[in-house]
Amino acid sequence: MQLLYRAKSGERVAALFEDLSEVIMRLVAILMNIAPYGVFALLATLFTTVSIETFGNLIIYFLVVFFVLIGHALITYPLILKLLTGLNPFIFLKKMRDAAIFAFSTASSNATIPVTLETATRKMGVKNSIASFTVPLGATINMDGTAIMQGVATVFIAQVFSQDLTLADYVTVVLTATLASIGTAGVPGVGLIMLAMVLQQVGLPVEGIALIIGVDRLLDMTRTAVNVTGDSMVGIIVAKSEGQFDNDMYLDAEAGNKIEEIDFHHLKD
Repeated sequence: MQLLYRAKSGERVAALFEDLSEVIMRLVAILMNIAPYGVFALLATLFTTVSIETFGNLIIYFLVVFFVLIGHALITYPLILKLLTGLNPFIFLKKMRDAAIFAFSTASSNATIPVTLETATRKMGVKNSIASFTVPLGATINMDGTAIMQGVATVFIAQVFSQDLTLADYVTVVLTATLASIGTAGVPGVGLIMLAMVLQQVGLPVEGIALIIGVDRLLDMTRTAVNVTGDSMVGIIVAKSEGQFDNDMYLDAEAGNKIEEIDFHHLKD
């Protein structure tokens, strides 16, 4: 009788959390449906106070962030990999293609973790003992692309509102953007939320974020691909230094593409 009572109590608690989860998901759905109208109102209010030149500056902002992100992924990461491991960076970039495309499409480092782990362990030659630690950790704190965006966005918003930044402000932006990127969750669009904290540190209006919302989706997808590339690069460096790296697998162009042969006759029910 006592066990039956405990079971019913557990069921009630589980049902409570299920109901709360359903309510929260419903609220999120309502907010997502209303958000476009709020963004439109915010943009309409903001653009009444800025000139037409702001649109041209927005294009420049987009191009600057985009090409810096691409340069960081194609130049900085391969250069670090070459200096610290001596490995061919072109092989690394080629094998990162599928993971980077998946990260670009999802705009989420967390959602890409399984693909990044598969790439690191079965294509790059990183042992699972290293990859299972570095990849999830990197998806949490390695947000180089987010830090780049926040730094450039802060300078752009300061120019739009005609506010000069001192040398101390630039140092604050660098430090705050770095710390904010570490604390940024690996989910789509959260970089804009953390940008508000960076703007407040240098006295810039948070409303300026509305200027870059329209183009941030594509930039968010790009910086996610950059972040995932950095996660794999760090995993290789750590594995190489710890002797947990398969060099032959790294050099094998077909690694990870081979179909495993499974003997179904000896599988147990």
